Amino acid sequence: MTATRYLYVTRHGEATPDESALTDAGRAQARALGRRLREKPLSVIHHGPLPRAAETARLIHEQLDGGELRSSQEAGDYLPYVPKREELPAESADRYLSWMAQFPAAEREDGPGLAERALAAFTGPVEGDEDRHELVVTHNFLAGWLVRHALDAPDWRWLGLAHANAGLTVIRYAPDRPAHLLCYNDTRHLSAELRWTGLPAELHI
Repeated sequence: MTATRYLYVTRHGEATPDESALTDAGRAQARALGRRLREKPLSVIHHGPLPRAAETARLIHEQLDGGELRSSQEAGDYLPYVPKREELPAESADRYLSWMAQFPAAEREDGPGLAERALAAFTGPVEGDEDRHELVVTHNFLAGWLVRHALDAPDWRWLGLAHANAGLTVIRYAPDRPAHLLCYNDTRHLSAELRWTGLPAELHI
């Protein structure tokens, strides 16, 4: 027997330039998201091991009545998929490939394996007869990868899916149905001055 999984996905709050901690704005973003999720029956908060994700998860958790905090390499910051040139649109292939080439070889090699493990850990219906609500506090790349997977888009299409700091995405995985993207990058829990950080100005709407 399987039941429905509700997967809540967020990018960490705004980080300091050295990425060692959250800024004041980042902490405010995390607390605001925690307040928004207070009424949701979250059983676990998965978070990446880097400080900006771990701190975001802790601040969200402080606003909730329960739920386990669980550090996860699969929720970390990595390139989930490195496409071949022929997979990409001709007009943007050079730009994407040169951008990905700047990442260390180990990250480009290890990321796809972590991404597949993330899909196994975080997606699909759950065993049992009770619905499950889970939160993943992660980074921009994995948020895009999970949305791409939910939409059954080509593997390379995680590129171009941008997620604001503390924006909220929710995906529903019901038995015998395709994944349902309930909301994407929703920032309504954030005040105007806290929205759209983490994205270049041309993506602010």
